[in-house]
Parts: sequence; C-alpha cells; structure tokens
Amino acid sequence: MRRYLLRLLAFSFLLGVLPAVIIGIVSYSIATRDLEDKVKEGNMQWLTQTQMRVEQILKSIEKSATQYANSSLVKTAMNTTYSSTDFEQIRDLSVSLYNLQSSDVVITEAFLINLERNWSINLSALKPLDQVENNEEFWDYAKQPRSIYWSTETVSANGVEHENPVEMITLVHKIPILPQTSKPQGLVVVRISAADIREALLPGNPSNRNYILNRTGADILVTAEVKEGYREINRVIAGRLEAEPENKQGLFNTHLGNEEVAVMYRSSGYNGWTYVSVISIGEITREPQKIAKLTLIVCAAILLVVLAFALYGSRRMYRPIQNLLDVAKGIDHKFNAQSIQPRTDELEFIKVSMQSLAISRNHIEQQMLGQAGHLKEFFVLKLFTGQLSENDYLFRSTMYGFPTGWKRLGVLTLKIDNLQDSKYQEQDRELLLYAVNNIAQEVLPPEFRFTPIILNQSQVTLVATDVEDPSEVKRILYQMAESIKTNAKHYLHIQVSIGISKPFPTLTDTVKAYGESLLAMKSRISLGPEIIVHYEDIENNPGADKYVYTHLKVMEEQLVYALREMQLDKATELFRQYLNALLHKDGFLYEHHILLLQLISRILQIVQDQGISIKKVLGDEGAVERLLHLQTRDEIEYWFESRLFAPMIQVLSEISETQYVKIADRLVRMIQEQFDQEITLESCSEILSYHPVYLSRIFKKEIGTTFSDYLSDYRMKMAKVMLETTDMKISEIGERLQYKNISAFIRSFRKMFDVTPGQYREKMDQK
Repeated sequence: MRRYLLRLLAFSFLLGVLPAVIIGIVSYSIATRDLEDKVKEGNMQWLTQTQMRVEQILKSIEKSATQYANSSLVKTAMNTTYSSTDFEQIRDLSVSLYNLQSSDVVITEAFLINLERNWSINLSALKPLDQVENNEEFWDYAKQPRSIYWSTETVSANGVEHENPVEMITLVHKIPILPQTSKPQGLVVVRISAADIREALLPGNPSNRNYILNRTGADILVTAEVKEGYREINRVIAGRLEAEPENKQGLFNTHLGNEEVAVMYRSSGYNGWTYVSVISIGEITREPQKIAKLTLIVCAAILLVVLAFALYGSRRMYRPIQNLLDVAKGIDHKFNAQSIQPRTDELEFIKVSMQSLAISRNHIEQQMLGQAGHLKEFFVLKLFTGQLSENDYLFRSTMYGFPTGWKRLGVLTLKIDNLQDSKYQEQDRELLLYAVNNIAQEVLPPEFRFTPIILNQSQVTLVATDVEDPSEVKRILYQMAESIKTNAKHYLHIQVSIGISKPFPTLTDTVKAYGESLLAMKSRISLGPEIIVHYEDIENNPGADKYVYTHLKVMEEQLVYALREMQLDKATELFRQYLNALLHKDGFLYEHHILLLQLISRILQIVQDQGISIKKVLGDEGAVERLLHLQTRDEIEYWFESRLFAPMIQVLSEISETQYVKIADRLVRMIQEQFDQEITLESCSEILSYHPVYLSRIFKKEIGTTFSDYLSDYRMKMAKVMLETTDMKISEIGERLQYKNISAFIRSFRKMFDVTPGQYREKMDQK
C-alpha cells in the first residue's frame, strides 16, 4: 500500500520535469523559428543582391546599346543602303557592335538591322535582311509596342532549334526610339548567353534553386522538364503578384514533390521579371536538429537531477504519513483487513481508520452514558435492597449527582391498575412501567429525587425534601405523586395508584420505607383504582367491618355448589359477595391473595372429582403466579369470572352432556327390550345405580318427555304392530303389554291413534 507515495513521487517528478520539458520544447521551437527566419531573411537579401547584379548587367548592356543607337554613325547608316563595296563603313559599324561587350557578361551576338533598306550587320559581316536565317524574329521584334525591351525567347547559335539549345537573352532596341511604334526604321539586337545569368543565380547550397520568371510567369533559364516540376510554385507566385500588385516580394512554404520547401520571390519593376529562390526546409532545420540534440541532453540531465530530488523529497515528505499509517494499521487489524478496499491509498486508509476510531469513541461514549444511567439504577437498587451503607453513599453521591443536603426522604411506589378497559394488553405492563419510570425522571427535579427504578412489578422513586415539617413533607410527597399520576394518564392513558411511605431522615431506613409504601398500596383492592395513599392513613384507619373466617367458609360452599350446578350467573354473584366480605377484612400483606388461593383450590377440586385435569380449565397459565399479580378488585373479578368460572362450567357442561346422553340411551334401550315386562323408573335406577329423580330429570332433558309417557307411547306402537302382524286377541295384547284392565288399554290406544284396537284391526282386514 504505497499508492500515495507513488502519487507524491509522480507529482514531484512532474513538477520538475514539466518546466524542463516545456523550456526545452519552447527553446527548440524559438531557435528553429529564429534560424529559419534568419535563413529566409538571408536568402531574401541574397535574392535582392542577385536581382541588383543581374539588372546591373542588363542595364549596362542597355545603356551601351542606346549610346550605339544614338551615335551619328548609326544615324547615318539608317539612311544609307550598303553593299559589299562599303567596306569601311561596315567595319566601323561592326567594331562599334563589338565594343558593346561588358566586363560582367559576354555578348554572344549583336545585330544592326535596317528594316527599310533591308540589310543586316552582325559582328562579322553585312547581309541582306531577307537572307538572314530566322529573319522573321526581327520582324516580330519590330512589331512589339515597346521601344527597348529584353526578350527571353531561346534560340541556338546558328539559329536552328534543337533539344538542348544554347539559351540566349535578347535586348531589342528600336531606331529611332519612339513610344508604341510597331514600324521602326531599324533595330539594334544584342544577345547574351543565359548561362551568364544562370551563373549569377547559382546558390551557395546545392540543394537550393534560384531562377527567374518573365512577365508571363515562365521560367526562362530551364528546360521544359524542369519547368514542369515548378509549375505549381510558379502558379502560386503569379497568383500572389496578381492579387497584391503593390506587394513586390514575399515568401511561403509549400511541397515540392515529397519535400517541404520555402519559396521566396521578388518582382522587378525594371523588366517585370520575378526572381525566385526555393530552399529546402530540411536544410534549414538541419542546424536546429543539433540544437534539439543538445537540448535533449540537457533536459535528460535535468530529469535525472529532478528524479533524484523527487525520490529524496518524496520520502522525506512521506515519512509522517508512514508513521500515521503504521498507527492506523495498529488501531484495528480486523477492521483494516475487512473494510479497506484493495485500491485504497494511504490517506484514505488513515481516513477510514480515523473514522472507525471516532465511531468507536462515540460508541464507547454512548455506552458509558448508558452505563452511567444503569449504574445509578444499580446504586439505587442496592439502596432499596439494603446492600448500601451510609459511607458508600457519601462516597458515590457526588459521582452520580444524587441529591445532597436533604432533611427528609420519602418513597413513592407506583403500580399500574387494571388494563382490561385500555388499549394495552397484559404483556405491555412491563413496557408501561418503563414509560412511567421515564415520566418520573422528567417531571421530578433531579435535585429532589434519586434515579427512579423498576422493582418487583412496581415503579419506585426515592425523593428528597429540604423541609422538616411532617405535614409539609407529606404535602410535597403527595404533589410529586400526583404529578407522576397525572402525566401517566395524559401521555399513556392508563390508571395508576401510588403508595407513599412515612418521611424518614436517613438512607438506612429506605428498605423499611419501601415496605410501608407497599402496605399503603394494599388498600387499593378495597378503595379501588387511581388512588394515592399515605402509609400513615392506613396506619391510623385499621379498617371497618370485620368478617370471620366461618362466614367466608359458608359463602365458599355456596359458590362451590353453584359451580357444581353449572350456574354461572349465580356463581358470579356469590363471588362478588365473597369478595366484598374478603376485602373488608383487614390483614397482613398478601393475606387476601392467600385466601383467594384457598378458594381456587376448593373450586378446582370439583373438576378433579370428575377426573378432569386442572390444565384443561386453566390452560398453560399458572394460577398461583397469576393470582399474586392481581392488584385491583376489577382485575380479580375479571380473572375469576373469565379465566376460572367460565372455562370450568364449560368443561363440566361438556362432560355432563356426554354422560346424560349415555344414561338416556340406556333407559331407552331398556324400555325397548323390556316393554312387555314389568318395568319402572325405580327398577332402572337400581340397575344403573342412580337416584330415580336424577334419572327422570336426565331422561326428560335428553328425550324431551317423561319416562312413563315414553314407555306408554312405545307400548302403543308395539300394540299397533301386533294388531297388524298377529291374530292375537285384543285382551291378550293388553295383558302382554302389562295392562291389567282391558278398558285402560283400549283408552290408551284410542287416545294415541283416535281409533279402538278393534276398529284398527277391521280397517287392516279390509285393506
């Protein structure tokens, strides 16, 4: 994990490299550009000098030709027709033509032509004009509107054109000099070798080329093959001069084949020629390449130095980060291994580790704050259980911020009343106690209370006062209890009762005061819910009517009998009377619960006598444990009526119904089997071992009629069957059915079937 070190090294390296590279590139660019500009400027100056040198040659010849044309000798000759006999005059004219030679250039040919008199004199002889080869050129020269001009058409020395002609440049001087004339009297024609001009244009570098364009833009010093390669360059130059006629010189870069070149041109106002110099860019940049190599070497040296300093400086700057990284790695190895991403750099690793450390610190602070509250509760709990001495309190009271300097203390014990008519369930009682405990912490000032706690299904608060007057202390304790009770009802919508102990001066009496507050809470069973009771009130008013145990025992037997008879309403009424008598009896703590537990045991004996499991009545709920948690009259009544009486009567009813059906079925079966015998309810009771009255009540309940009526009806049905299927006499049938008097049998049969037995048999015989 050294990504940050690499970044730091890379940054330091780039910080030193970039300036060196930029300076090297800029220096090379500036040097190359300056050198190129100087080369181009030098070539342009050389081109200017070449132009001046060539024009000096041309002007020198032109001046000599003008002097020759204006000489008296030539003027005389223009008006004379010569022949071979005029030897001296012809010689003088030839010598004068020869004297036109200049030190800068050699005149190859020179002619004095008289167009009107048709003769021509060159450097050696006189000829008639029409006999001179290529004489048409002279007539073409004469037709040109200019009086003095240079012609760049090339001809051979002998006037015959061939592939590699000797290039000539011709000066034409009309005689006389008249502007815009196409019919002069004569001509002075001077031809010089183009090689002399080409020699003047030779560049110092063989790779460069200098040449001249005439007025038409044609290269006058090269062959057609060479011209073709420079045609595009010449076209661009012509276009530039045409577009900007006032700008007589310029330069631009272009490509000649595959090579990049720089083109410089300069147009002459003397004869309209354009002097062109073409320079290879590669030649120009050859020298800068040496500079580039030197710059590269210097930059490489700088890079090495920068790299060395970057390595040294980065490690020095990275050392504090490395120390922090080592510390971060030692904070939590497990966290570092699982939580840090593989590509995380050192600073991110340190950041995450510091965040983890901060989270852990906050978590520990929260735990400490939470533990502080629990420690306070534990301290108070030890106080209420008698495990704390006065010296221990003095040592820890300042640490926990408990009240100091009090004069009297008191204990408030709160219990939640019946939850049956509220929106809460019984399993919510513990949460509600914690909610009430928080309310006590909020409504009671911290300087007048210890930390409230939950103890034995009660909310207990130890409060302190700074007064000694008993009545004033009692009033303050009542106000605090009323404040808790009111807020609990307002925010939680529950009913609570609070017991208040007698004021006491020392912490060692806390356990005794807690017992007093519990005894005060006992009175809510008789006084009802939502009460605030002082122990002193219970102590000063021991109770009203006293009921003896024998009276409770009589009421208990009446209740048991009502349950045996499965009379729920009567049992409920008797239990309420029993509860009234019980609650008006004074006794020690939990005595009421013990008496109620005895009643439950007596009631459950009923189902045990029937061979029924107690679990079938009570379910999985422990009767003893539940009974000890019943705190109000309403809770006790509700539990006994809904959880004990109703399930018990339901179980007894199910058993009774099954038993009744079995007894009634046996009686019916006995009647059907012994209808022609002497059978009575008493005889059946002896066989079934039940009281006749009990059997009569069961038979009527299950069959819907009495035993005697069912027996009589069944015998009449059997008499009807006998009348239909046998030939027995009516008297015999009556005797068989145990009728001693035949008249009684006939009356019973007619009562049931509306006909006598004899009439019924006659009807059956007729059918």
